[in-house]
Amino acid sequence: MSARFTHAMPYGARPMGDGNTRFRLWAPDLESVALECEDGHVASMRALDDGWFECICPRGVGCAYRFRLRDNLAVPDPASRRQVNGDVHGYSVVVDAAAYEWINAGWQGRPWHETVLYELHVGAFGGYAGVAKALPRLAALGITAVELMPVAEFAGSRNWGYDGVLPYAPAAAYGTPDELKALIDTAHGLGLMVFLDVVYNHFGPEGNYLHAYASGFFDEDADTPWGSAIGVSTPQVGDFFVHNALYWIEEYQVDGLRFDAVHAIGNPGWLSSLAARVRAAVGNRRHVHLVLENEANQANLLGRGRFDAQWNDDFHNALHVLLTGEQEGYYAHYTTPMDKLLRSLREGFSYQGEKFAGRRRGEPSAHLPPSRFVNFLQNHDQVGNRAFGERLTALVEPEVVEAALVLLLLAPFVPMLFMGEEWGSRTPFLFFTDFPDEALRTAVRDGRRKEFAAFSRFGGEDLPDPNHPDTFQRSIPGGDGERTDVRMALVQRLISLRAKYVSPHSETAVSRGATALGEKALMASWSLGGTGTLSLFVNLGDADAALAQPPSPAAAWLHGDAADIASLSRGLLPARRALACLES
Repeated sequence: MSARFTHAMPYGARPMGDGNTRFRLWAPDLESVALECEDGHVASMRALDDGWFECICPRGVGCAYRFRLRDNLAVPDPASRRQVNGDVHGYSVVVDAAAYEWINAGWQGRPWHETVLYELHVGAFGGYAGVAKALPRLAALGITAVELMPVAEFAGSRNWGYDGVLPYAPAAAYGTPDELKALIDTAHGLGLMVFLDVVYNHFGPEGNYLHAYASGFFDEDADTPWGSAIGVSTPQVGDFFVHNALYWIEEYQVDGLRFDAVHAIGNPGWLSSLAARVRAAVGNRRHVHLVLENEANQANLLGRGRFDAQWNDDFHNALHVLLTGEQEGYYAHYTTPMDKLLRSLREGFSYQGEKFAGRRRGEPSAHLPPSRFVNFLQNHDQVGNRAFGERLTALVEPEVVEAALVLLLLAPFVPMLFMGEEWGSRTPFLFFTDFPDEALRTAVRDGRRKEFAAFSRFGGEDLPDPNHPDTFQRSIPGGDGERTDVRMALVQRLISLRAKYVSPHSETAVSRGATALGEKALMASWSLGGTGTLSLFVNLGDADAALAQPPSPAAAWLHGDAADIASLSRGLLPARRALACLES
């Protein structure tokens, strides 16, 4: 079954099928706008109501165009589907959105409870085609969803993706729009979902021209770490991003979106309306999942018909402090890591309204099922925002990491792995950019040094230059034969156990408690309905831990070797070990 998919929107260039194209731009700050084609054709655009400009031009698919605002300024289409040579300052291209014929058009996705996420950077995999080549291996591992870091067009050839300025244009540095569609099509043929990280809280520092003609895109009274907040309460602005979400879901057939740092949007009402509009548009035709990154821990945004889940930084931060002892930066709010970790295992969020950095953070979350929380040991932020990009594998012993993986993959929360984690990669993931503007390159370089100057662990060493090509090359996992079959076999086995015993019950699992067995050891249990009670015994320390009440002799052991199980039955949980069982 094949098909072609498009998303109709009021923005940008729309081929009309007769050799003409309709062009539209929202430019409320201007009195006139002209369309300028690369072949020299120029046309005045007609002013419509509410700041819109429109023209129908005798040009078709492949036409390169831009909008002329005044004599010294011509800008790309903010809704560009493709840029000539990926240049964020240059011409946009009229695209036939229906040109790609989908092979797996009957794909309806997978239910949320089956999700095992794998976050990756497309450039580090060699572009869209490189990711597509890796998909069979990930599917064999048991991964059910790959999550692409942002692909919106950015300045230069290397970027994490959070500096995108043209949110409808897939980055040309990674390949063509059709190659991205082929990646997603291939994934669906393998039973894999594809999630895309989208950024609706800011634009990148180079190539954003909206201030020149649509200042209403920004709320100058609300600041974010990246400048003025996006003014999503303005209908044309809010709709721009709602259409973007639907564009990726409908035209590119993505199965889920991860919304970056929505706390910086500062408008939970708009977020709720975004989710509702996406749900209404998709209906029951296929499974589509929406995931938040939200420092505000707003539990009210999570649930059926709303957002499926939130990245749970509380779980990561508490566990990281427990494992490493680091207590600087945001880790300073997790100085009682076992308490914070246990609450996260019992109730989802560690912070549910308590003071955090001088303000109250979070809402009660104990009523939510574990499936509303995406847990992880590593991700692009937690690794890449370190001065030298060290992975957890470079900070703690392998046996401890493996015990933590058992907790991650067998607990009923939705787990996420970061690229290379499945084989225990020690390759750093560094912060990298490629801004052409030298002043911006210098600002980024100096900003990184200033950011880490106050950390005691950073002794003034030379930081990797974010702009140097080697910084990107050093961040590509898998080199020098670092892949280990033993670690991958463990991950594959744990995901298989999860799929059989845990995932089917993650949306209804109920905590039976989580208690400390020692400084770095714990036991956590969940009722899985008619299946019984899942119990995890995790010792992340170097000393054995005593257990007052061992599991029943009739317990069915999911994970743990015979010697460790025998020790636990005698009331002793061995150091650097994790075991899992089901009890009726």
